[in-house]
Amino acid sequence: MSVRGVLLGAFVAGLGVSITLAETALALLTLHLVWRLRDPAARAAARWPLWPPVLAFSAVSSLSALLSGHSAASLEAAKGLLLVAALYVTADAVRDPEAARRFLFGLTLAATVAAVVGLLQVGLCPGPDAPEAGPRWLYHRCGRAHGFFSIYMTLAGVLSLVLLATLPRLLPGVGELRRFGVPWLVMLGGLVATYTRGAWIGFAAGVLTVAATMRRGRWVLVAGLVLLAAGALLAPYELRHRFLTMADPEEAGVRERVYMWRSGLAMWRERPVLGIGPGGVKREYPRYALPEAVKKRTSHVHSAPLQILVERGVLGLAAWLAIWAAFFTRCIGLLRRLPSEAAAERTLVVGSLAAIAGFLVAGLSEHNFGDSEVVMVAWTLMALPWAVEKREKDPSP
Repeated sequence: MSVRGVLLGAFVAGLGVSITLAETALALLTLHLVWRLRDPAARAAARWPLWPPVLAFSAVSSLSALLSGHSAASLEAAKGLLLVAALYVTADAVRDPEAARRFLFGLTLAATVAAVVGLLQVGLCPGPDAPEAGPRWLYHRCGRAHGFFSIYMTLAGVLSLVLLATLPRLLPGVGELRRFGVPWLVMLGGLVATYTRGAWIGFAAGVLTVAATMRRGRWVLVAGLVLLAAGALLAPYELRHRFLTMADPEEAGVRERVYMWRSGLAMWRERPVLGIGPGGVKREYPRYALPEAVKKRTSHVHSAPLQILVERGVLGLAAWLAIWAAFFTRCIGLLRRLPSEAAAERTLVVGSLAAIAGFLVAGLSEHNFGDSEVVMVAWTLMALPWAVEKREKDPSP
């Protein structure tokens, strides 16, 4: 196996079990790509998906940081932009639909391991009043599944992305139910056990995206969502309560988010064009927190687009939205060009499309774009349609 193959395997494993492993492997993959670009043939073959809007967003973010009045701290807070390297190293390493399928299966295995750990955490949790016993990763904060991550929202975001990316492979006519079926159900159980409503809503949006774009199995998908909702109504109290109060404005979590959104808009009005700079919410929020809000300090306002608007202004939000608009435009155009018999290629594109649709919908009520583990998975999945693009342009392996 090549050096790049070993590093890619480590990166995929890290996406499910270790942020340190994932970021280290990503850095080495990036250096490997840069080194290979010394060769004119490698430069000619290189692909840079979505580079115009990504470059625009990076430029606006840097400008916002430099003009924020806290340039050093803001530039430090903007370092998450470097994770976009995951998009480019994946596009470089995953060169065709078969490689993309192997990549997705590896990512599924990594996410399944995280889901199993999350289910064990919830299933073996001794309760909030019992003393911790055994390994900390298993019993610490075990009321909601979080796997190897520090918080349940991260596990929920990762599982939702992988579930949606692989969902089309379970549908009739694709022929991959045996390979992906059991891991998929385990990941679904892990997602439920996080009790993360934003991720649940994003997952539902992604399922509907698959139903809208796949010719076969769409009614199976809709029926599956109905069954999941019915199961939530019959579930134990905590799960049923989380489900029934998702849209209740008087529920504590929903009410606190509304307070944060109002404070976020107040911050944005102070500097509407370029915002208060990356990382500015953590610095400025105490001055804008509403008297009735429980949380007087926070680093984010529980909404990815609002966070972008507050910290990078309307220019930053426009550039950020342009990334997703360009991605969806490319994927939809690709689906229109692919023949109906190209099941493997269509499945790959639809899965990526659904995963990012779910990611964006979930981001309306949580700042998942600021979650390094989640956004790395999102960037990698966004690269997969370019494997189809390469096959479409050059049928040779």
